[in-house]
Amino acid sequence: MPNDFGLDLDSGLSFLTDRRNYQEKRPPIIRSLLDVDFYKFTMGQLIYHQYADVPVTFEFINRTKGVRLADSVDENYLREELDHVRDLRFNKTELHYLRGTDEYSKRMFDERYLKFLEQLQLPPYRLEKVDGNYKLEFPGRWSEATYWETIALAIISELHYRSFMKRLSDFQRDAVYATGISRLAKKIEILKTRPDVTFIDFGTRRRFSRDWQDYVVRVLASEFPKEQFRGTSNTYLAMKYWLLPMGTYAHELEMGLSGIMHGSDDEIRASHSKVLQDWWEEYGRPLSVALIDTYGSDFFFRTMTPQQARKWKGLRVDSGDDSEVGEKAIAFYKRCDVDPRKKFLIYSDGLDVERMLKIADYFAGRIPVTFGPGTNMTNDLGPPPLSLIVKLMKSNGHDAVKLSDNLAKALGNPKVVERFKRIFGYTVSAYKEVRY
Repeated sequence: MPNDFGLDLDSGLSFLTDRRNYQEKRPPIIRSLLDVDFYKFTMGQLIYHQYADVPVTFEFINRTKGVRLADSVDENYLREELDHVRDLRFNKTELHYLRGTDEYSKRMFDERYLKFLEQLQLPPYRLEKVDGNYKLEFPGRWSEATYWETIALAIISELHYRSFMKRLSDFQRDAVYATGISRLAKKIEILKTRPDVTFIDFGTRRRFSRDWQDYVVRVLASEFPKEQFRGTSNTYLAMKYWLLPMGTYAHELEMGLSGIMHGSDDEIRASHSKVLQDWWEEYGRPLSVALIDTYGSDFFFRTMTPQQARKWKGLRVDSGDDSEVGEKAIAFYKRCDVDPRKKFLIYSDGLDVERMLKIADYFAGRIPVTFGPGTNMTNDLGPPPLSLIVKLMKSNGHDAVKLSDNLAKALGNPKVVERFKRIFGYTVSAYKEVRY
């Protein structure tokens, strides 16, 4: 039965409300090591080539105040899911897919790296309950531990919502999915009126469930031309639906390099530029989208060179005031004698459709923008979304720090954070509660 938005609610609900989904025993959440964000592979190859044996520790962090995950996520189920991931290996089909992933007909991943992935087993984890939440850490060689990030987040998020759904009646579960489909339909209705607003699915990490993200991506791929819905960060779903896998690098690289280049304040400061240098040498122009806020966008715009401004294709905005950061980017390009209209910005900070349209309208004709909506696209069914992250917090024996353009997103040992503020000339005072 089609609804007012042209989507068949009956078929959607039959797909999503299989009663068996809420029995005690269910299929594993992660069934393929491709079920990760694509930037894990682009970063992973660089890490493997240059920093494979650096010891690191990733940590899980629940930023949603008042939610005690140990109350909703059963420890035995969590361990079972994490242990299952350690048993997974890349199969020949998955490696063949990565082998064929290219940009401008240039192979992205080399055979050495693919051979490493073929033999990869994710390293052991550490898990304990602390004050109603989980302390979950992933120590190990950087080249191996890095793949836990989006996998762990997807597992914890889905287990939390499974627990929520299990307490509902069949009708109430139907109502949750009906709400999700209705909200998705409304987003589609709005975005179809704005073909100028292009976007990518960035929703793996905090998705409602594996099946729901699969459903959302399938619907988006069928409802929009590839010129508007440009692909997904989820590598498995990109392969499944013949979409472009999207992603470059994350805060992880700069946080990790600060522990490797840690001999002095000057060396820590220089680690930022080393990331840009390493990335360009690894991938060149095809993946040249720089993340600007690890140590604050002001520092980034002071240190990226005019030559880099000309060569790199664009910038990713992951925190701060939308218009203010974009204005900084335009001013930066103009100082470098670069036409901003020939570059682009990717916004990826807690987006919803209304905000995407507002940003697009604000910068129309001044600098191209595109968007990476995440949680609001793959976890908007009624139950409150969670703000969960897994970050690299130790590298080479040193504490890592992320400053961001929003102090609510800052991470690290408080004393080390203060040191990094001095090193990077960080003066941001804005604090906005993180929604996702």
